[in-house]
Amino acid sequence: MACLGVHFALAEEDVTALRDIEDEDERLSYLQENIEGRYLAEPVDYAAESDKAWDAMHRVLADGLLTWDGGNYPLNHAVLAGELLYTSSGYIMSLKTPTQVVEIAAALDLLSETDFRAKYYSIPANDYCDELSEKDLAYTWHWFQNVRKLFRIAANQNRHVLFTADQ
Repeated sequence: MACLGVHFALAEEDVTALRDIEDEDERLSYLQENIEGRYLAEPVDYAAESDKAWDAMHRVLADGLLTWDGGNYPLNHAVLAGELLYTSSGYIMSLKTPTQVVEIAAALDLLSETDFRAKYYSIPANDYCDELSEKDLAYTWHWFQNVRKLFRIAANQNRHVLFTADQ
């Protein structure tokens, strides 16, 4: 699979529908058949694609590693940390509550490009799947802008944020 990441600013009814589905495979099907198409077709304000940059983005916002619980809240919740709605291999679904979204958005807004750069270059090179470079940093920073904007919008509209990625 492509390992492409997307953040969705979900309405409460979509969160309720996801949580009400007990079988994880059915939950994934609901996401793919109902939420993805609708949110990606609607105004882009409610979906932020991050391509493959979500990996480096999470490492920058956490502790440099690709782990569920590394780093400090609220930044480490921007990508991987949160309520896991899918735990089988092959897909990631991590949900953040509206309260968390407000705190994450505020923390993301405080992160300057200089800080982001410093955190990027502190990623352990031997643990990263790509080469740490100016090109990769620019690519990650570019996609990060979309994610930061989505968190601001979600915070202002009291929405949940769901991070998804196929693996």
